[in-house]
Amino acid sequence: MSFELIQEIPSPSEILKMMPLSETGKKIKTQRDQMIRDVFEGKDDRFILIIGPCSADNETAVIDYVNRLSAIQKEVADKIIIIPRIYTNKPRTTGEGYKGMLHQPDANKEANMVEGIKAIRQLHIRSIEETGLSCADEMLYPENYAYLEDLLSYVAIGARSVENQKHRLTVSGLEIPVGMKNPTSGDITVMLNSIQAAQAGHTFIYRGWEVKTNGNPLTHAIMRGSVDQHGRNYPNYHYEDIMHLIKLYEKRDFSCPAVIIDLNHANSNKRFGEQPRIAREILRNRHYDASLKKYVKGLMIESYIEEGNQPVDGGVYGKSITDSCLGWKASEELIRTIAEKV
Repeated sequence: MSFELIQEIPSPSEILKMMPLSETGKKIKTQRDQMIRDVFEGKDDRFILIIGPCSADNETAVIDYVNRLSAIQKEVADKIIIIPRIYTNKPRTTGEGYKGMLHQPDANKEANMVEGIKAIRQLHIRSIEETGLSCADEMLYPENYAYLEDLLSYVAIGARSVENQKHRLTVSGLEIPVGMKNPTSGDITVMLNSIQAAQAGHTFIYRGWEVKTNGNPLTHAIMRGSVDQHGRNYPNYHYEDIMHLIKLYEKRDFSCPAVIIDLNHANSNKRFGEQPRIAREILRNRHYDASLKKYVKGLMIESYIEEGNQPVDGGVYGKSITDSCLGWKASEELIRTIAEKV
């Protein structure tokens, strides 16, 4: 083996002891968890918006952005529950260059994963304690979830991870809603198999232990579009797509009748500015058919302070260094539009 040992990584218990969530933060998190859970269990008819930058790359800008979300959350609290996207593990698609805040707490410097673990935990703690909003993160590496397990209110499993058995098994032990994206191929069966696996209990190896889980009934689908062998994008947010998914859901008798629709990625053909148009179509369809209103619980939106994206060294405050995002003005307008039409 040609691995070079760089530094020993502290255990999750050491990190949680070193950087605890305050008692006030714990109360906020508990209240938010129950509120969000009620939506997925059909006890609350408010609409979920999982919204934020493609990848969280700068603590100051991300907290600025989440503070803006917190302000508008108060305006729309009777209609919408906002879950900020703080994706701290997300790298560029190829894995080259920037690898996410976990690896690079400073995007312009070399990797330092001990400092990265501290940085991502600090970011999520600040969000809860300073803005009152607990957040979502994407689970790229199942073992790393333990460093944030007391902070997250929602977890997403990406299109390239949804077929991975370790992700499915780990999700089966979580007690918060977890969205499984359809794979990039668009094969809905793969996503449904992942949901079914995660809703069941399992025994497996996790972080050096044999563990047993009871299954996560809040595991559900995220529709994000697909890409064919020629690199062409195909959306799957249209009425016919969601009705087809609902029929397959009902055949499996899943415990959580819920679907989140990702407005960007292949659904927008990577044109971030299309997200408001797609949102309006989905909302119209929910009013048209009661089945969609029952199942479609919310939307996932890529949004930041400045629209578009930039190179890692671009230097524009609050602008994505991975996928392109809606800017704040358009995002604010979209949130208000959704609140009016939902």
